[in-house]
Amino acid sequence: MKRFSTSLFASKILLTKNQSRNLTKVIGLIPSDGIGKEVVPAAVEVLNAAIAKSGKDLKLEYIPLEAGWETFLKYKTSLPTETVETLKNKCDGAIFGSVQSPSQRVEGYSSPIVALRNKLDLYANLRPCQDLSKGIDMMIVRENTECLYVKREKLIDDPEKGKVAIAERIISEKASKRIARVAFKLALQRRKKVTIVHKSNVLSVSDGLFRESCLEVAKEFPTVQVEEQLVDSMVYKMNLDPTQYDVVVAPNLYGDILSDGAAAFVGGLGVTASANVGDHFALVEPVHGSAPDIAGKGIANPIATIRACSMLLRNLQEKDANANFLSGIAESMDNAVTKVLKQKEVCTPDLGGKGNTKTIVEAVIKNL
Repeated sequence: MKRFSTSLFASKILLTKNQSRNLTKVIGLIPSDGIGKEVVPAAVEVLNAAIAKSGKDLKLEYIPLEAGWETFLKYKTSLPTETVETLKNKCDGAIFGSVQSPSQRVEGYSSPIVALRNKLDLYANLRPCQDLSKGIDMMIVRENTECLYVKREKLIDDPEKGKVAIAERIISEKASKRIARVAFKLALQRRKKVTIVHKSNVLSVSDGLFRESCLEVAKEFPTVQVEEQLVDSMVYKMNLDPTQYDVVVAPNLYGDILSDGAAAFVGGLGVTASANVGDHFALVEPVHGSAPDIAGKGIANPIATIRACSMLLRNLQEKDANANFLSGIAESMDNAVTKVLKQKEVCTPDLGGKGNTKTIVEAVIKNL
């Protein structure tokens, strides 16, 4: 297994999770395709600097792993078994870059990030949408393992309609209640309001089950305000006034669409992060794609990945009582990013600046 030995990633890799010392965490790095190879190392540089500046006794050790379209072209699989097993058995968390999935059907290819969510049971996708200067502070909680993303599709020939594509949509009570509890527990730490998004007026069986399951869980949290929104109405009202929402919970497809749309309120996909979370593991990632048009030019925006790393630190703290200082380091990273976003001279072109990946990294580290 390949290991980083440059100054950026210099660390002795632990062999098993159980061998970790209390203040040592092993992180899987999956840059994947396109600008993922640039933004992940950039974010790790900031992460290492934030830990060093904190003066805390924490050591992060990194294992490089493969996944994505380029991996598929090499090995005929987008997600090697070694990657999955390493994450399961040797890592405390992971950072994913960006994947370049073909728009047309390619025999044998499937999205590695969707597969990782299922294989690691990362059932909750957390997508913060925050710009406090505008009064926006929304957390979209997306069910991560079901809905149309189970990819059970088939193509049949109909004598009258010609080719007909059919996709199965899976909504289970277990998954719906599980994601609802994540949303309500988050709401207890925030403004104590949950919006349940569905389309049960049309999809009365599948979305009906999601709605009923969420409302059943709501009874366990009597101090949390609950409201419902049909997904089309939610898009309209969210665009009119995103400040009215706190925690939003939705099935996989709706959550995907809503969270990408909400990114427009806070600067776009280039500054928006997400965390794929299970009971014992988190894989964080930027929301943006692989951006092949700018890959290798040194102008990729690392902000979303830096923010993803701060989400990873907070998750690691939740899982380890001995790491109760990690949220402080995460906050220092978030605060530095907020300051740098106002410095257009160092920002990348997508943010209206004339800087590059390196200038953003240097500026964030300076402002830690």
